[in-house]
Amino acid sequence: MAESDVSKLLAARQCLRKTLEKSKSLAVEIDETGSRLQKINENIPLVSAELKSTYSRKATASAVAQHADQAFGPMSAVLKIYDSVQGIERLLGLGPTKGDIVGYLSLIKQLEGGLKFLSDNCGLAVQWMEDIVKLLDEDVTANNRYVLNLKKSLRILTELKSMEARALVSGGVLSDSFNKLEIEFRRMVKELPANSHELQIIVERLETNNNRFENCKTIYIDVRSSSSSSALNALDLSYLGIEISESDSVQKFEEYVGQWGIHMEFAIKQVLQTEFELCKSVFEKFGSNVSQSCFANITEKSGFLGLLKFGCRITETKKDAIKLLKLLEIFEMLDKLRVDFNVLFGSKECSEIQNLTRDLIKKVVYSACEIFKELSLQVELQRSTMVPSSFDASIPRLVTFVTSYCIMLLDDNYRLILCQILSIHQIWTQNKTHKGVLREELQKIVETMEINLETWAKTLQESSFSYFFLMNNYSYLHELFQQSVIGDFMGEKWLTVYEKKMEIYTEEYLKQSWGKLASILSEKDLVLFSPGRSATQDLVKKRLREFNDKFEEMYKEHFEWIVSDHGLRERACQVIIQAVVPTYRWYLHNYRYLAETGSSPGKYVKYSVTSLEAMLSSLFQPKMTRLRRTNSSRSSQLIGKLRNAVASQFRVAPITT
Repeated sequence: MAESDVSKLLAARQCLRKTLEKSKSLAVEIDETGSRLQKINENIPLVSAELKSTYSRKATASAVAQHADQAFGPMSAVLKIYDSVQGIERLLGLGPTKGDIVGYLSLIKQLEGGLKFLSDNCGLAVQWMEDIVKLLDEDVTANNRYVLNLKKSLRILTELKSMEARALVSGGVLSDSFNKLEIEFRRMVKELPANSHELQIIVERLETNNNRFENCKTIYIDVRSSSSSSALNALDLSYLGIEISESDSVQKFEEYVGQWGIHMEFAIKQVLQTEFELCKSVFEKFGSNVSQSCFANITEKSGFLGLLKFGCRITETKKDAIKLLKLLEIFEMLDKLRVDFNVLFGSKECSEIQNLTRDLIKKVVYSACEIFKELSLQVELQRSTMVPSSFDASIPRLVTFVTSYCIMLLDDNYRLILCQILSIHQIWTQNKTHKGVLREELQKIVETMEINLETWAKTLQESSFSYFFLMNNYSYLHELFQQSVIGDFMGEKWLTVYEKKMEIYTEEYLKQSWGKLASILSEKDLVLFSPGRSATQDLVKKRLREFNDKFEEMYKEHFEWIVSDHGLRERACQVIIQAVVPTYRWYLHNYRYLAETGSSPGKYVKYSVTSLEAMLSSLFQPKMTRLRRTNSSRSSQLIGKLRNAVASQFRVAPITT
């Protein structure tokens, strides 16, 4: 043996002594197996003595001596190696020491070398022994006992020659060593990634035996898929098993969709990315197909496919506006992970994952486009179901929802995703339409909403309230669009349309209501400095009385109207104030002295400019606000309180010459 082999053998013997107690039971079994072979030690010297005694014989003895001399060399080497092999077998029986897999593999290699040496040299010795036995069988003078012993030795040598083959079969020393190596492989796989190089060495050593190589892959897949499955289950993926039907609204699962995105990213970035790299480090040396096949199996057994299938089931829920947002979020997450998907699942071994992913993306794209292009229809369907109250001129819930929804779609996050989806859909369907699909569909949604508003306005009994309703809604739309991303997206020309409509409906509202008050306070037929001053005074008083009556009638009516939005309520009040107060102020400034001349001076000038403005500013309050402001719901009482609350009225001196 080489000097290095001898030193390794000595080290192995030292290790054996330290672990003697641990290996006692195994050593007994090994000794029983090797007892037959040890008889070589007993029988070969006898054969040697017998052969030497034949030197004095005649021709046969000379031939036997020649064969005996040639057999002694191989037999002597066999005995020395056999002794070393027994020591190595005992060490291998202990199993690999943690952290020294290289040493254990070295012992296996030494054992294989020793067994091969035994097999080769036993074969040579057997060849010479067979010749001796043949010569002695032909010699009638040969000692029968001597021949029997020789034949027995020949059988032992023959068995020793087959020792290498027996070591590889089940129960053989090499087979048991490989079993222990597989057990150690399983333990080490659980401790990845620190020992990936040693795992690769084990796989490389077992690759020569196809069954053992397949065993390694099976062990690796079982252990790593269990590990990755545990990592994913720690996230609480119980929602993946929830039943979802086409009649369900996505809002029922909205919380889970948010969790799904987080879990999907964690599964890819933290779990499967690691498993992919580990598979490469252990198996890629044996072919990328081997590495990819292991990774695909681990991915499928980890539970990751359940995440993809959940996404597919969400696409099958009932179509509504909220579902579109959820689909955009799902697509955003898939697009964010697109590069990772291509790297991890790009091989043919991951075909099932590829198919499921493509199916999910396809469903998301088609479902999102279908919902988006039907939004205007959904708005139209609300036309007959959301008619506003005859007293509530607030912004209908549909209007606030649709406008908020459109603003949300035009937010950078959603808009970019939606544009990408629309573009993909056009490519898939080979649609050659222009690129302004997003703008076109949004305009259809808003225009349909406008038709709803005007249809609802026509159902209101009083024309002035109809115009008031439209004035408020178009004021809301114009201000909202002007200050939001919708205006930037649709353009200035588009905004001008809403400004014009707001002005038209404001004008019509005033014309049908408060604008009539201004015509009452007319200067027609008023001659201030003529002999007929008394007639002029009567006319001023008459017009002020008519103004008061009409004002109180309109105030009582409008007081019942509601505008919930504070900003719109203030604007509506200001529109009325601007239509009424300046004319009233001017009239009092010029003719108040005539109205207050004579008896009952406060009969005609019931309201100061300040009190009139305060009353108009109190219109359109929500019911709860009214209750907080007064214990009485009667508008006449409120009018009286407001009028009496004015401590000092605004007085202007009469015009003099």
